[in-house]
Amino acid sequence: MLRAVFFALFLPGLASAQNTSAVRPVISGISHITLYADDMAKSQQFYQSLLGWDMVPADKATSGVRFYANHAQYIELISPPRPGLADRLDCVGFSTSDAEALRRFLGAHGVSVPEAVSVEGDGSRSFLVYDPEGNRVEFTQQGNHPPPMPKSASRRLSSRIMHAGYMVRNRAALDHFYKGLLGFHLYWQGGAKEGDIDWVMMQVPDGTDWIEYMLYLPAGPSRAQLGSANHFAPGVVSVADLQAKLEQRGWKPAAGKNPQVLGVDGKLQLDLTDPDGTRAEFMEYLPIKKPCCSSYTGTQPSPSVAAW
Repeated sequence: MLRAVFFALFLPGLASAQNTSAVRPVISGISHITLYADDMAKSQQFYQSLLGWDMVPADKATSGVRFYANHAQYIELISPPRPGLADRLDCVGFSTSDAEALRRFLGAHGVSVPEAVSVEGDGSRSFLVYDPEGNRVEFTQQGNHPPPMPKSASRRLSSRIMHAGYMVRNRAALDHFYKGLLGFHLYWQGGAKEGDIDWVMMQVPDGTDWIEYMLYLPAGPSRAQLGSANHFAPGVVSVADLQAKLEQRGWKPAAGKNPQVLGVDGKLQLDLTDPDGTRAEFMEYLPIKKPCCSSYTGTQPSPSVAAW
């Protein structure tokens, strides 16, 4: 279900009352995705045992846990606020060079911001806002004490989270926030049929990660449809190698179906689903054919930026 739009209040007149000349700090990529999990033991089996991501307790006033793809990117799992919640996405986080300066920047441009950033035990600084559709968006400045590289790092199926996607109804409103205020730019857009725009990829201003507007959902999407749309994408060099590693760990593809799919964006992918129905869209970094619908307009990602 759509989050209530009133959470996305842009305060009238605030921009004119404050200094709007501040320079926006660097926004370099995806920091984290926070999801609701019903059964932490099952989730641990998926994220740690299958994906190979190290589990660390969340350093917040929650009972959540984090699974690190690298020293600065993770999936955070928390308990849902109520049983039977269809939408499993709580928050998408982005990395910034200066959380406090970005907080002031957004406040000066009319966005409702908290009075101060939050500081965690590792020294990271963050704050939370709402985009125009009520999606929770967090900006995090990495602290001086990131988690150490785990002994199990060699088991990671991916060491990079390339993008996150979520349901969008009003592209113009989202573009005003992400493109107009935050400096994101179009990376690629296309649809299942030539001429349709079902997916819009908006790349961060100072890196190669992106968010994906999922524009195709019906008015009342099911939990399964939301779980597919509200997704995250780990990057891999080869989905063929990924499949081999998965099968070595006991995973089996659906009978009679090739799990390796060539997207209309020209990139190979392999989808997994976590115990709560959230899709993990493993995707190759580089396209293997010309994309449908439009050309790429940004720099292609690579695994090198995610070294621990």
